[in-house]
Amino acid sequence: MTLTRTLLATTALSMTAGLASAEDMANEMTIVSWGGAYSASQQNAYHTPYSENTGVTIINDESSAEAVAKLRAMNEAGNVTWDVVDVVAADAIRLCDEGLALEIDPDTQLAAAPDGTPASEDFGDLLVSDCFIPQIVYSTTFGYRTDLVGDTPPTEICAVFDTETYPGKRSLEKRAINNMEWALLCDGVAKEDVYDVLETPEGQEQALAKLDTIKDDVIWWSAGADTPQLLADGEVVMGSTYNGRLFSVIEEQKQPVAMLWDAQIFDLDGWIIPTGLSPERQARALDYIMFATDTQRLADQAKWISYGPARASSAPLVGQHADLGIEMAPHMPTDPENAKNTFLYNYEFWADYRDDIEAKFQAWLAK
Repeated sequence: MTLTRTLLATTALSMTAGLASAEDMANEMTIVSWGGAYSASQQNAYHTPYSENTGVTIINDESSAEAVAKLRAMNEAGNVTWDVVDVVAADAIRLCDEGLALEIDPDTQLAAAPDGTPASEDFGDLLVSDCFIPQIVYSTTFGYRTDLVGDTPPTEICAVFDTETYPGKRSLEKRAINNMEWALLCDGVAKEDVYDVLETPEGQEQALAKLDTIKDDVIWWSAGADTPQLLADGEVVMGSTYNGRLFSVIEEQKQPVAMLWDAQIFDLDGWIIPTGLSPERQARALDYIMFATDTQRLADQAKWISYGPARASSAPLVGQHADLGIEMAPHMPTDPENAKNTFLYNYEFWADYRDDIEAKFQAWLAK
């Protein structure tokens, strides 16, 4: 029997008998994610119930922002220490193309929907890579301090570049992705032309020139929790981050912060399993993935954070926040009121161009 068939049999057996017991698998696994409110939502929805069912101890690592580089280094060293990794779709595509992520058969290695709909149909077009198991639909967008924007709060993305109307520091992520798209949009490039322009050296220079106009007013962030903290502390007037982090600072912390949904950039986040694991660790990772991405578990995550579940069958199960008692649907990036002017992230573009454009962006940043 091939290794793949062995792992399929192991996973199928674990689902038949409940979940694989702690005796069947090693009692510890490392799951890599993004930290903050997002990791907390995963802990509540996935990790804690899985540990209770199996006895497996889950170690949280918050290195997802560096996942590609670290997995490359681990693979080269022949020592992969991570078991399951949360990544954005573009990174999953790169890791899959490089042979650093395990290919998944959704209809045998992921749970079907409660009505029997195969996982491949339930996830649908969100299965953008053979190695990627979607978890959430989220957006990167802006929050702003309601007490620092005067009587005319911003309604459009280009307010970020308007330091005359909205003086003060902004926070932007310390990478090219999203910033380059917003810069071109606010420099007059039509939404449908952004990636065609960004593909050219001239377009890249155009985006950087636009970012130059606010460079001295930017605090650069690396962790998703940075902007919410900067907003809470009043150190920035507006800043980009993930919509779920802004939900937390607005609804849970009751800070004077509001959302700017205009030109929010939709993206996907989900799991990959690294290649190079022992058969036992790989089987345990597959067991966890089948559990954590079933219909109910993905709906459960939305009880703690405002990200839309990736399964169609999960959406009707999204209800109220577990602690606040407020309906979560209006806080999702996919809510019709919030999604009036979205920007669709191009996974394939960034999988192909990220290394080159990122190097150029970092060189600009260092000037």
